[in-house]
Amino acid sequence: MLVGKQSWKFERAPYIIGTSAIVGPEEGQGPLAADYDLIHEQLDIYETSWEKAERKLLEQATSLAITKANVNTSHIEYFIGGDLMNQITSNSFAARTLSVPYIGVFGACSTSMESLALAAMIIDSGNAHYALAGTCSHNCTAEKQFRYPTEYGSQKPPTAQFTVTGAGAAVLCNRGSGPRVTAATIGKVIDLGITDPFNMGAAMAPAAVDTLRAHFADTGREASYYDMIVTGDLSAVGHPIASDLLRQSGVSMEGTVFDDCGLMIFDRNKQAVQAGGSGCGCSAVVTYGHLMKRMIRGQLKRMLIVATGSLLSPLSYQQGESIPCIAHAVSIEMDSERE
Repeated sequence: MLVGKQSWKFERAPYIIGTSAIVGPEEGQGPLAADYDLIHEQLDIYETSWEKAERKLLEQATSLAITKANVNTSHIEYFIGGDLMNQITSNSFAARTLSVPYIGVFGACSTSMESLALAAMIIDSGNAHYALAGTCSHNCTAEKQFRYPTEYGSQKPPTAQFTVTGAGAAVLCNRGSGPRVTAATIGKVIDLGITDPFNMGAAMAPAAVDTLRAHFADTGREASYYDMIVTGDLSAVGHPIASDLLRQSGVSMEGTVFDDCGLMIFDRNKQAVQAGGSGCGCSAVVTYGHLMKRMIRGQLKRMLIVATGSLLSPLSYQQGESIPCIAHAVSIEMDSERE
């Protein structure tokens, strides 16, 4: 059901019955290591290319989420996913392996919540019983596509972010128990003219704020409704900017924990990740790994994930275009039967 201008309230809120989070070696050395399902010690995952390694991450994540949901692939009626690769190649090839109806989406690093919101809408509408949402990224595929090949050894400024090597997936169902997707706010493209691809946190912060303001206005909720509100990958540069912009616009974040997946996934004091994490896999593995486990343990009852994305391409950057950005928010709440 549409509420306000940009938000959906799911009257038959789908249950999240299985999730998975699989990461690479750098992420496995971070503070959230205990909450991942699988940590790969080799960055290439014993594949012959970085792109094949990224696809393997997603194939493993989707397979594991289905297994943990205690269903078979044949139960999955739709797979919704995307990634950073040209023409969302990793997801399309993983969908070939799954061999289920597939909807490919692109929201850059916001794709984790874009795919989850669409999967929830399909189930809430009665058009499916089971849906799978998933996304992935790989540090080396993103570096090669958007910046420089890793062999080049280019130095990065402190505003740059470190693309997460990881994949996360979630199986949704119209019945069950546990966490439910209760609402979603679809963001608008916001572009304040930033052109530096090494400062995407600053570029994405206004989009996160715009979506948060829309979510609160549409739903009538305040930040204190949630135990935790988490942005996708604004990291050390963008998250403070978002906090300042919220204060300037009169939005109070009191009564909730306001954090960022890009800050949570790495230890910036011990790991050479510049401003923090980014990539399609960043909010996916933090949400489907760490945050979902906290919710199941009873440490969180209501959380809002605001995944952020920079919608640039190598071509748009080379042509001197600015960086359009977007953020999608999804509300996840623990089923009252489990509270």
